[in-house]
Amino acid sequence: MKQLILFMLLMVSCTLVMAQHTVTGTVVDTDGEPIVGVNVVESGTDNGTTTNVDGAFSLTVASSTSRISFSYIGYDAREVVLTGQNELKVTLAEGLTLGEIMVVGSRNANRSATDSPAPIDIIDVAEIANASGKVEINQIMQYAAPSFNATKQSGSDGADHIDPASLRGLGPDQTLVLINGKRRHQSSLVNVFGTRGRGNTGTDLNAIPASAIKRIEVLRDGASAQYGSDAIAGVINIVLKDQTDGLSGGVTYGAYSTNVGGDFAQQIFDTQDGWEPELFNVEGKNRIDGEEKSFDGNTTKIDLNYGAGLGNKGGYMNVTAEYLTRQRTLRPSFSWRKGYGSAAVDQFQFMANMSMPLTSNTELYAFGGRGHRDTDAFAFTRSAPGPDSEDGDSRSVPSLYPNGFSPHITSVIVDNSVTAGIRHQLQRGWSANLSHTYGDNRFHYFITGSNNASLGAASPTDFDAGGHSLNMNVTSLDFSKYNDNVLSGLNIAFGTEFRAENFQIFAGEEASYASYDTNGVAITNAAIQSPYINEFGQQPSGGSQGFPGYSPSNEVDRNRSNIGFYGDAELNVTDAFLVGAALRYENYSDFGNTFNYKLASRYKVADFLTLRASLSSGFRAPSLVQIHYNLLFNNIVGNSSLRTLLASNTSTVAKAFGIESLKEETAQNYAVGFSFKKSGFTATIDGYMIDVKDRIILTDIFDAASLGVGAEAAQFFANGVDTRTTGVDIVLNYRTLIGDNSSIDVGVAGNINNTEIQAINSGSLNEFTFFGPFSQAYLEAAAPDFKFGINAAYTRDKLRASIGWTQFSEVQLQDFQWVDSPATNQAEADALYEKATDVYKAAGTLDLSVGYQILDQLNLTIGANNLLNASPTPQYDGWTDQGGFNDSVQMGSDGMYLFGRIGFKF
Repeated sequence: MKQLILFMLLMVSCTLVMAQHTVTGTVVDTDGEPIVGVNVVESGTDNGTTTNVDGAFSLTVASSTSRISFSYIGYDAREVVLTGQNELKVTLAEGLTLGEIMVVGSRNANRSATDSPAPIDIIDVAEIANASGKVEINQIMQYAAPSFNATKQSGSDGADHIDPASLRGLGPDQTLVLINGKRRHQSSLVNVFGTRGRGNTGTDLNAIPASAIKRIEVLRDGASAQYGSDAIAGVINIVLKDQTDGLSGGVTYGAYSTNVGGDFAQQIFDTQDGWEPELFNVEGKNRIDGEEKSFDGNTTKIDLNYGAGLGNKGGYMNVTAEYLTRQRTLRPSFSWRKGYGSAAVDQFQFMANMSMPLTSNTELYAFGGRGHRDTDAFAFTRSAPGPDSEDGDSRSVPSLYPNGFSPHITSVIVDNSVTAGIRHQLQRGWSANLSHTYGDNRFHYFITGSNNASLGAASPTDFDAGGHSLNMNVTSLDFSKYNDNVLSGLNIAFGTEFRAENFQIFAGEEASYASYDTNGVAITNAAIQSPYINEFGQQPSGGSQGFPGYSPSNEVDRNRSNIGFYGDAELNVTDAFLVGAALRYENYSDFGNTFNYKLASRYKVADFLTLRASLSSGFRAPSLVQIHYNLLFNNIVGNSSLRTLLASNTSTVAKAFGIESLKEETAQNYAVGFSFKKSGFTATIDGYMIDVKDRIILTDIFDAASLGVGAEAAQFFANGVDTRTTGVDIVLNYRTLIGDNSSIDVGVAGNINNTEIQAINSGSLNEFTFFGPFSQAYLEAAAPDFKFGINAAYTRDKLRASIGWTQFSEVQLQDFQWVDSPATNQAEADALYEKATDVYKAAGTLDLSVGYQILDQLNLTIGANNLLNASPTPQYDGWTDQGGFNDSVQMGSDGMYLFGRIGFKF
C-alpha cells in the first residue's frame, strides 16, 4: 500500500514546462448559426473544452502548430492544424461524425451506428482506460458493453491464462472478432476444465493492446450471412488508431485489496458438522506464499503510442507498444486449493497500423502486431504423502514434498498477426478491396513446482509439457457501390473469401506425460513392465502433476480450408425506410457446405425515433481444435485419481460410443428494437431470440475401462444440445451543459438474458452421463440473468469525475458434488439438486475516479474499481468447482482495485 501511495504522490508532483498557445474562436453551422456543446479537443490528448451558447470557445494548447479537433453529434468532424493564429472560426457541416461512422454490420460507407438496422455499440477504449484504470480489453468491455461478459477464471488450467468472453450468454466461439474489418485468428486453446465456455474455443481479446485501439464496435445481432462462421451472437470489430499527432502514452499502477469482506470462515464452519477445515488466504493471512498482505495483484502498465503522417496525400503510420505486469492474487480457499486466485502475468505487445495513398484512387494499407505473454497460475493442491489408511496422497513424492504441494501451471503464449491490402476506386462508382491476413496463436505449457510420482525421488520438479498452435490465412476480395439515383439510395456489395487453417499439438518432454516402471523406464508395454510402487504400497499416476504433458500419441498436425461467396444490398426506399438483405454460401473441406441469409429493415418514424428489425440464419463451423484435440490426464473424482481420455472426435474410441462426426452449429436470430434521440438524450432498446441447434459441447465422463485404451474413463466433443437464448439490451444516455465550461453525462447500459437447453442430443447414451446437470448449469449460467450499469461523469474545465454502479443478478451453479457422485437417472438427480446447488445472491460494484489535466501535456487520474470490495457471495455448503470460497461469476473474486494513472502527450 505504501508503494501505491508513494506512486500517486509522485504522479501528482510531476510537472512539465512546455511552450503554450491560447486559441479562441467560434463554431457555426453552414447557415452561420452558432453550435453549442461542440467538443473542442487538442488532438491526441485529453485537453479540451466545449463551445458555449454563442458557439465560442477558448483553449490553451501545447504549441502554435498543434492540431485541434471539432466534433458534435450529427455533424462531420473537423481537424484544424494551427499555423500560429490565435483565433479561429470553424464551420461544421451536417453529416456523420467520426465517432458514429462504423465498419461493422454494413458495407455501406454512408451508414452510421445511429441509423443502422441492427444495434451497434461504439466504445471509446482510450477514454474508458484513462478514467477507470482498467488495463485489458476484457475488463473494459465487461463494464462498457451491456451483453458482454468475461471474468478471470481460477483452477481452470488454460482458461486461467486466456479469459473466456462472450456476448449474450452464448459461447466464446459464437462471437466473431474483426480488426479493422478483417477476421482475427482464434486461440489454439479449448476450454476444458471448470470454466465458463467449457468445450469452446474463442478469440483472445487481451492479446490486443488496449492503447492501440481507437474504438470498438459491437454489433449485437447475428451476421453469419455477412461475415461467415462464428457470428451467431454478434461481431466485435476493433478499429485501430490512425492519429498522426506525435507521441502519447501513460503509466497505470494499481493493486487489489485482500480483504474480501464477509465472514466466510464462519459460514464454512457452520456447514461442516463440527469439522473445521484449515482455511487459506483469508484477509491476506495464511497465504500459500508465506506472506501477509493487505494488497496483492499489483499491476503496472506502460503504454506508448506514436503517430506520424506518411507522404503528402493523407497517409499515416501509427505504432503502439505496451508492457503489462500483474502479480497473482490469492483469495480465500481450502486446503485442497491453497492457490485460489488470478494468475500472474507478464506481457509485451506491439501493434502497428498504416495507410499510404498511391494516387487519388488507390491506397495501400497494412496493420498487425505481436504479443508475448508469460503466465503463472496455481493448480489444485496435492496433499501430504502417506498410506491410504491415513488419506495419503500418492501424487506427492515424500522426499520432494513431505507436506504436499501446489503445482504451478505456467505458460508462454505468443500471438502474431498481419494484414496487407489495397483499396481502389474503380470506374462508375465501384470500390474494390483486396487483402490477405495471417494470424497465429501458440500456447506452450511449462509445469513447475511439481513431480512425476511414478519416478519417485528421481522425478524432476519442472516440466516442458508441450502445447498447441493454430494459424490462419485469409484472402478476401470485396466490391461495393453506392448509387444515389435508385430511389433514395442503393448500396450493393459482393465478394469472396478463402480461408486456410492449421492446428497442431506438439509433445512435451517424456517425464511430463509418461508413467514409469520399477527400473525408471517409461512404460510402453504394460504386459512385461512392472509399474513403480512407492514406499506406501501405492501405484502413483504418471505425468507432471497440475497438468499432464502432451505425448507423441497426442500430436496433431491437421489442415482445412473453406471458400465463401456473399452478396448484400441495402435500399433506402425513402429517406425514412430502409431494407437490407444478405446471402452467403460457404464450403468447408472437412464437413461440407452451408447457406445463410439475413433480412433487416429500419424505419424512421420521425427525426428522433427509429424502428428496426432483423431476421437471419447463422452457423458456426466446428473448430479444428474441437475436431482434433485429445489428451490423457488424471481426473480427481471422489478423492480418487481417474485416468481419463479426452478422445478426439475422429478417434475410434469416439465412434465406439456412437459419437458422430462434428458438424456445424446452426442458428436462427430474431431481433426487434428502436432508437430514440432528442435534446441530448438517446435511447436504444432491442429484444432478441437466438435458437441454436447442435451446439458443440464437451460431454461428461463415460466408463471406458473395458476398451483397452489405457484409460478408465473417456469424454468427447459432440453436437450435444439445442438452446434458446432470449433477452433485451437497453442503452440510455443523456448529456447536458452547465454554464460555459461544465457538462454532465449520464448513461445506463443493461442486458436481460436467459439461455435454456431445449434438447439434449445424447442418442442412445444416458442423458445424465452425456451432459448432466453440472455441465448444463455451466452452459446456462454463461451470463447473469441481468447486468445493468449506471454511470455518470461531471466535467468542468480541466477536472473530470465519474462514478458508476454495476448490478449483477443472482447466479445459480451446480457444484462439484455432481462430479464426485454423478447421477444416472432423474431420481438420483432430484436427490442431489438441493445440496449441490450454489446460489450467488445479486450483487453490485461501485467504481469512482477523478481526473485532472495538470498541464496541457500531462493528466492524472486516481480512483477505485469495486470500491465497496464486493465479491460473489454464495449461500454456502463449502463446495465450489474452482476450489475457492466462491466461483468466478459476476464481478469475479479479486475485490477492490485502487489505481492511479498518469498520461502524457508530446
